[in-house]
Amino acid sequence: MTGKRLYSLGYLTGNGVDPVTAVKIAAEHGYDMVSFRLLPAAGETLHPLLDDDTLLADVKAAMRDTGVTMADAEMIRLKPDTDLDSVTPFLDRISELGARHVLVAIDDTDPARTQDNYTALCHRLGDYRLTADLEFMPWTGCKDLGSARRLVEAADHPSAAVLFDTLHFDRCGSTLDELAALPASLMNYVQICDGPVPFDPSDEGLIMVARTARMIPGEGGIDLAAIAAHIPPGMTVSVEVPNQDLTARFGASEVARRSLEATKRLLGD
Repeated sequence: MTGKRLYSLGYLTGNGVDPVTAVKIAAEHGYDMVSFRLLPAAGETLHPLLDDDTLLADVKAAMRDTGVTMADAEMIRLKPDTDLDSVTPFLDRISELGARHVLVAIDDTDPARTQDNYTALCHRLGDYRLTADLEFMPWTGCKDLGSARRLVEAADHPSAAVLFDTLHFDRCGSTLDELAALPASLMNYVQICDGPVPFDPSDEGLIMVARTARMIPGEGGIDLAAIAAHIPPGMTVSVEVPNQDLTARFGASEVARRSLEATKRLLGD
């Protein structure tokens, strides 16, 4: 993997701004790409990019005017009763926006069903030339890096990929040796942020930090330098720093600016 590293403004780093504003913030501060959430993570209210054609047109115009492109779309959660046909409108929409990747989470504790559903999703996304980037999170059915790698390798499909997130890696018990052994070919992008150390290890505590209180790289206690040493050169980076307190104090644009600056400094860019 060679060439200039691309940086994406993660959906959560928008800290609640609308999609057009997110594109403008990304362009202003030097991000190459942006992420949008069209399907909820936990029942939250979203900007109606999935079904509002006027908003879609405005977002496409902002992307065209700024040169910012769409990296990944959030998110498909695979549950025991997931019907893959139900995500067709989502896939059609993000394809129109030029998305490359889809963030996937597992909300199922049955290993065989999880594997079947993830493999089927990879085939479905492959038809759209999208990838199924499986994010391990300690409170989900795919809790760590090893679990994600096994699912991805068993799917045996070009769309299958591991989504590596520095916060979840720090919390899940996986090791730097596992990260070092992960082939770059199994990843399309990584998510980078910092986080508080020590931390509340309960599911509720982990979720709260992940969704509302991540930290700008260098301002928390995660050993990001050790992790960064194993991120392949040229790997696309999604800067993911949702932080309600910082946003209330400084505004979403400034949080995005500081987060990108710190992430580039971490990676030597």
